[in-house]
Amino acid sequence: MLVPQMLRLGVQSIPIALFIAVFTGIVLALLASYIFTGTVPLYFVGALVGKTIMMELGPVLTGMALAGRVGASIAAELGTMKVTEQVDALETLAFDPASYLVVPRVLAATLMFPVVTAFAIALGVVTGWITAVNLLDLSTVEFVKGLRMFYVPKDLWFGLLKAASFGAAVALAGSLRGLSTAGGARGVGRETTRAVVLGCEAILVLDAFWALVLL
Repeated sequence: MLVPQMLRLGVQSIPIALFIAVFTGIVLALLASYIFTGTVPLYFVGALVGKTIMMELGPVLTGMALAGRVGASIAAELGTMKVTEQVDALETLAFDPASYLVVPRVLAATLMFPVVTAFAIALGVVTGWITAVNLLDLSTVEFVKGLRMFYVPKDLWFGLLKAASFGAAVALAGSLRGLSTAGGARGVGRETTRAVVLGCEAILVLDAFWALVLL
């Protein structure tokens, strides 16, 4: 039960995460150049791109995108099971719906969000480098200099830790709203929307919490 959920919630979410990462890296490099030109050396572009993607935009933007995909998917699936009385059937057969339906999804999202985020971070940094080299007349040596100058291992693992907490929150939100569904097809649609909103709100709250922890 866990492996199929990891494939569905994680592996199949990689394309959308990579799509977001490509344009995040491009925009960050261009904005950094605009901010730094004439004030500080341009190799700081590498530092800004690396730090921002690893610690903030990589985990948060990926989490937001997956909140729409993963949270909605879980809520719609469990909501449909609820209104068609499949959840009641599980209880009749002495299965605990929380253990059988919720735990695998929460565990899969917690494990796979950091994996998806790691791919997004890597591609975001690469696209930032390509943009800097081709559009900003910044050499690879200068970009890497800035990237390495301010990098500490905490940057990466902190971002991945945030991603894991986002995954747990999104899956829990989808599961809670899905199992609260009532009212047929309209209820499924309503709770799916609420799951996405709740998941995004949880990500923002957790992001603020982790920022306080970092300080």
